[in-house]
Amino acid sequence: MSAQTAEVKPKRRIPLPSFGVQVVLGLFLGLILGFVALQIGPVGEEAEPNWLAVTLQTIGGTFVTLLRTIVPPLIVLAVISSIANLRNVTNAARLAWKTLLWFAITALIAVAIGIALGLGIRPGLNSAVDESTLSEPSSQGSWLAFIESIVPANFLGLAADTYPADEGSLGVSLSFNALQLIVIAIVLGIAAVKVGKQAEPFIKFTESTLQVVLKVLWWVIRLAPIGTVGLLGNAVYSYGWGTIGALGKYTLTIYIGLALVLFVVYPILSLVNGLSPIKYFSGVWPAVQLGFVSRSSMGTMPVTQRVTEQNLGVPRYYSAFAVPFGATTKMDGCAAIYPAISAIFVAQFTNTELSITSYLLIAFVSVIGSAATAGTTGATVMLTLTLSTVGLPLEGVGLLLAVDPILDMGRTAVNVAGQALVPAIVAKREGILDLVRFNARRGPSGFVPVDEPGTLSAEEAAAEAATEDAEENDPEGERVTVGTASKS
Repeated sequence: MSAQTAEVKPKRRIPLPSFGVQVVLGLFLGLILGFVALQIGPVGEEAEPNWLAVTLQTIGGTFVTLLRTIVPPLIVLAVISSIANLRNVTNAARLAWKTLLWFAITALIAVAIGIALGLGIRPGLNSAVDESTLSEPSSQGSWLAFIESIVPANFLGLAADTYPADEGSLGVSLSFNALQLIVIAIVLGIAAVKVGKQAEPFIKFTESTLQVVLKVLWWVIRLAPIGTVGLLGNAVYSYGWGTIGALGKYTLTIYIGLALVLFVVYPILSLVNGLSPIKYFSGVWPAVQLGFVSRSSMGTMPVTQRVTEQNLGVPRYYSAFAVPFGATTKMDGCAAIYPAISAIFVAQFTNTELSITSYLLIAFVSVIGSAATAGTTGATVMLTLTLSTVGLPLEGVGLLLAVDPILDMGRTAVNVAGQALVPAIVAKREGILDLVRFNARRGPSGFVPVDEPGTLSAEEAAAEAATEDAEENDPEGERVTVGTASKS
């Protein structure tokens, strides 16, 4: 028998779209399914949500729950590890100070834009909103809230709330205070450094556990396209777009301000500091997308930290401090643009004249006040703090609640983008930014492939790189790749 090698044609594989494309497809699918659920409408005499609405709510709620579940261990482990690593860094105090300074600088720019838009567009004049919607909010901001919130109520930073349940009974819901967790982790990290050699097993255990948590985080992130479908679909069904109605001018003003900060201010700041705006946007976009649909800076924080380290090249020992801290206090959308325009709206609606001092107070609250509301999250709380400081009626908050969920999408996206930009700027100015990684090509997943435990394995990184090269160099799909890293 003659030995002949039969030529086997490789099977054509349909390449999956990149991670970013998957999320965008999830956005469109969520919009479509949300409108379908809206058309089906409530069912039954008690107007219960239909099956599609319940499905979307379950999918979106489950995804956000998974993200929030991983936040507490990520905060504690990352901050302890970062402090342990900072023991060999001489400029740790300067990094912290410059982070706070840039938080204030970007917040001041954002609130100035908000005030200018409020005075220029004047959204509160000739508004068609009904004055009967005036109602005092149930929760308010307080300047003592910040001091109270940094003192841990317990070792785990947990808080319990009771709520009415079925048949007259009470239920209990548990939540964590991110700021308290940061304080606890800082204390533990400093104590471990002071103990010295005896604490080395604890530090090594913390660092290895962090890698395990990061791997789990990556699995959760991969579910983002599915979560996006549920989150956006549920938002469309729950709120629709008809609620914009009488507050259309106000809503438009808010989104103009958010767009100016996200697409003008942030690119200029990155360019001034020697960073490519295009690379910044491509790096931070996975977190911005998730922030828009999830409406939660804390829920998005694991993804924000991942893009800050893996895409923007910020060292982990610094980002582990800057990103969690920014997720609680760095809110250009919720704490700058939104309260500035909203306060001016309430003043115009109630025919209240604001003085120069009032505008300075609005700016002051926007720059400093976000820390004072960190223990009681929510843009509504921040707005009540601004209104009470300026002397405007708190009942004005009731005018704006109808469109708050729609505004919260854009606010959170801007918050997340700023929380990643500031660490990148500070790291660049301090000479610790990995510029090669910052300028690197993003993989199909939306992240820079990296051979590092807890992010991508060597096989995953090589496979992503090979996939990209194959798509670019052989669009016809005829190239054969043997193994994960070898190329024909």
